[in-house]
Amino acid sequence: MGDGRWRSADRWRKAGSALGRVIVVWAVSTLTLLALAGLLPDFELQSSQDGDSITRTALTAGWAAGAFGLLGALVWPLIVRALLLVPALLLGLLVFFLNGSLLLLALWLIPDGRGTAEPETAVVVAAVMSAVASATSTALAVGDDDAYRRRLYRLAARRRPRAVVSPGGSGAPEASHGTVFLQLDGVGHRVLRDAVAAGLMPTVAGWLDTTHRLTPWRTDWSSQTGASQLGILHGSNEDVPAFRWYEKDTGRLMVSNRPASAVELQRRAIERTGDGGLLTVDGASRGNLFSGGAEQLALVLSMAARRGRRNRSRAGYFAYFADPANAVRTAGSFVAEAAREVVQSGRARLRKESPRVSRGGAYPVIRAFATVVERDVVVAAVIGDVLAGRTAVYADLVAYDEVAHHSGPHGRDADRVLTRLDRSIALIAEVAAHAPRPYRIVLLSDHGQSPGETFEGAYGLTLKDLVRAGCGLPVPRKVRRTPSGSEARDAARDALRSALHRPADGEDGDAAEGSGRPAGPLVLASGNLGLISFPGVPHRMTREEIDRRHPALLQTLADHPGIGFLLVASDEHGSVVLGPNGAEVPVAELADEGPLAVFGPGAADAVRRTDGFPHVADIMVNSMYDPETGRVHAFEEQIGSHGGLGGEQARPFLMSPLDLSAPPAGLAGAEQVHRVLRGWLRECAGPQVPLPQVTPARASQEISRPDIDSESLLPVDGAAGQDKTS
Repeated sequence: MGDGRWRSADRWRKAGSALGRVIVVWAVSTLTLLALAGLLPDFELQSSQDGDSITRTALTAGWAAGAFGLLGALVWPLIVRALLLVPALLLGLLVFFLNGSLLLLALWLIPDGRGTAEPETAVVVAAVMSAVASATSTALAVGDDDAYRRRLYRLAARRRPRAVVSPGGSGAPEASHGTVFLQLDGVGHRVLRDAVAAGLMPTVAGWLDTTHRLTPWRTDWSSQTGASQLGILHGSNEDVPAFRWYEKDTGRLMVSNRPASAVELQRRAIERTGDGGLLTVDGASRGNLFSGGAEQLALVLSMAARRGRRNRSRAGYFAYFADPANAVRTAGSFVAEAAREVVQSGRARLRKESPRVSRGGAYPVIRAFATVVERDVVVAAVIGDVLAGRTAVYADLVAYDEVAHHSGPHGRDADRVLTRLDRSIALIAEVAAHAPRPYRIVLLSDHGQSPGETFEGAYGLTLKDLVRAGCGLPVPRKVRRTPSGSEARDAARDALRSALHRPADGEDGDAAEGSGRPAGPLVLASGNLGLISFPGVPHRMTREEIDRRHPALLQTLADHPGIGFLLVASDEHGSVVLGPNGAEVPVAELADEGPLAVFGPGAADAVRRTDGFPHVADIMVNSMYDPETGRVHAFEEQIGSHGGLGGEQARPFLMSPLDLSAPPAGLAGAEQVHRVLRGWLRECAGPQVPLPQVTPARASQEISRPDIDSESLLPVDGAAGQDKTS
């Protein structure tokens, strides 16, 4: 009887506390509206004719604040669900306007039409209102354990965690370790070490001093996310020669970051391995190109092409943006990041920094999406996974890679991104300390980035221009005026004359009329790796065939100072690597010397493996590499690039807890990394039995409020810490 009365009193106490918080938030929102009405000329809470008393104006503000809060709670989740049909990049831009529309609706609901605002003013007022309400709720949660715990668990999907029975088979179940894999996209081994030494990443530095080890690994020839992540998550990246490539048998252009291509690559990998992937057992995939076999998905590209109820990838947006405060906060950071990019690119132009690429057009918006929206959604999803006790979580944080492509991998802009990534890591680690099971956090990267001026910036023409000139095909006048273009055209002309042979119509690699295939040589760029295909020829062309049709092409490419080596098939030798000054080595005899000497250990094995792919291009072109400066020349508009061999791009890292087995020495290739990660999951899990559902009430005994600042559970933005300025 006494226990029942205590429970009843406790329920009344909690209900009263909740009601008190609602009243406080409403009161603060009302005062905010009154202040904004006094500051903004286009926002009124009084009658437009005779004016109102202070009391009447306050009541109007209270009505508007209550209506706006109620609409936010009831209508906003429905709006966000509808927005799942909108391209993700537009979502952050729409948040402000939709929130402003809700405010206009709330003002319209005020009796006697006392509340009015211009549309642009409504956007500002709504943003301030949401931010103030969120801050007030957070402040109240600090002093209320139950509210604090509810805020944590709203981020979780409350899936059932798992545990292992103790080794003796008796006693209470002991929770097995979960594992969180955080991929810092594009952060190379050297970049991470330098960032730690410079104090840019204090969380990572603390782990390396105490609990983690740092291990470099070597990528495949195709040093890019498509190849690396497919190998890491699905155990096979066979037949992925580059970021983009042409498949002659199907006439398909494959691009790793297109949903249709990602679906096909994942299907092929599963077919080869006969296994769903790294995350098939109670796993979650967040922000990745591929699912890894996970059931829980958010922002997974290979799932984005699906239609209907099975497409759960965009559900991550709904889970995050269903909270209007999250939406406004992230939208504000989105705008700030876009503005930051405009300022930084303008500063680079004024200082005439070199190398430099164009950063105009839509790029500020693209950068803001990668560094703010995607980061916030992915971090929130990982927090939810951790609080739900999932066994394995793999998340990709792409911010550094996006910025380093355009600002350089070692610049101040990229350093600031590393600092913000460190805060995201710290946030996830803090929450993991209060999860229903212990977690091990593994940091890794899929590739690095190598600096250097673009090929076009250094030589005045693109790789496509050089190829067309070497084939004797028309090129723009400005290309003909460059030394490289002029030499290539002269060499092509002389070679054709000396050979006294011109290919018959249709034999020069052009598509036959009506074939639907691209005309002329198809030149594709993947960082500093170029791929040249002749779509009109259904098989992989050999060196001898290319020399007969375009006698000067291979020599023009191999002798160009911006090119390191070529890979081409050969009737005589199987396949050969061609280098400058007539260097020629059959692939069967290839070693880490000769044309590949500057590219370091493992280059020969990487080239030899790619040569065996069914869809390798007719000519594979790797740019030059200067080992003293670390420079390469990207064949696309990037001053920090990856995709081929040469320097830091092929040297990512693996940072693992010391209580996991050490990776093998000389770790090479994404497929080997997959085997290491799979082994760690086996070490962490063991035989699993279900645990009872963990409820917020039960978890309240496991979460110690003072150990986490509840504000840190909100998305990490640039204002949270001091940026490096020198």
